[in-house]
Amino acid sequence: MIYADNAATTKMSPAAVRAMISVAEECWGNPSSLYEHGQRAKDVLEAARKDVAAVIGADAKEILFTSGGSEADNQAIRSAAALGAKAGKKHIISTAFEHHAVLHTLERLKQEGYEVTLLDVHENGIVRPEEVEAALREDTCLVSIMYANNEIGTIQPIREIGAICRARNVLFHTDAVQAVGHIPVNVAEDCVDLLSASAHKFHGPKGVGFLYARKGVRLTNLIEGGAQERGRRAGTENVPGIAAMAAALKEADGAREANAARLTAVRDRLIAELKTIPHSALNGDAERRLPGNVNFCFEGIEGESLLLLLDDKGIAASSGSACTSGSLDPSHVLLAIGRVHDVAHGSLRLSIGEDITDEQAETIVRSVKEVVEYLRGISPIWRDLTSGKKKFIL
Repeated sequence: MIYADNAATTKMSPAAVRAMISVAEECWGNPSSLYEHGQRAKDVLEAARKDVAAVIGADAKEILFTSGGSEADNQAIRSAAALGAKAGKKHIISTAFEHHAVLHTLERLKQEGYEVTLLDVHENGIVRPEEVEAALREDTCLVSIMYANNEIGTIQPIREIGAICRARNVLFHTDAVQAVGHIPVNVAEDCVDLLSASAHKFHGPKGVGFLYARKGVRLTNLIEGGAQERGRRAGTENVPGIAAMAAALKEADGAREANAARLTAVRDRLIAELKTIPHSALNGDAERRLPGNVNFCFEGIEGESLLLLLDDKGIAASSGSACTSGSLDPSHVLLAIGRVHDVAHGSLRLSIGEDITDEQAETIVRSVKEVVEYLRGISPIWRDLTSGKKKFIL
């Protein structure tokens, strides 16, 4: 099997597995307990906090461990909204192609009386800083823009947007779930106040993530109970999972530059080859994108059939976010960049990992070309397009 769906989840690294097993066997105590077993677990917990903080340029006290990116997104946005409400500010700015953990939280806040402005991301999938600045109002309490898109992989001008928000004294949150461990992230240099990340996107375990909250940003608790995580998230910490996350992140960050260089080269070869398929289009900017992300639309076919036939050929890929894989609706991300419904339905996301070989990349290209040709050959829509009954869009 050629695995090309790393944006959905990654395989745990050997270092993360070793850390998880070691801590589970040797440091299984409750880190809130005062006796030796508990203190050993606490030492592991705090060492992991320092390691995670170091990778993103934060202080260890600014790191809050969560169950993953969705929880971190929810807590960040709800905290900023609550702070805004206290100051009489209930306007939030985000984009139309955020992850649903952000969009659904914003929908709920709209029901609670907040006003939300969703910015366009344009055909290249990039947010324009000047449009963020133009959308800011006196009552804006939060700007939330993802670092890199989970479907089309475009990397946003986070540093420029962060500087605009800092100058206007508006809190800035970024969902960095797809970015951390893959591209450089520095919360101080990026002027980020709140940042979300998830371990299973950089070869850590599922069910573990973290929220960075800059000193002075008061968080609203989502989970009430004990005083864990300095009173900001109740519940006994998942110490083995957290240790595994820290091990995975340290390893990913250490190899980041070398991995990015190789993945970018493979990514660009895949893009160049898939562009030769008639009536196809790359989704998102060709250069400002994650090293391992390739996302295409192929006119005249259905993405679901494409994925099933690729699976038969031993290739695991997706048509978009794993969180919406059961939906028959086209990707909201592709619609946000201007793809029409018929074209958006025929999408393919390849998110390759560090272990991909040149031979596997060639197999992917050959297989995609074969499957697209086959599906078009049996498609009544394609017959209408090639006969002139319908006009091509791509």
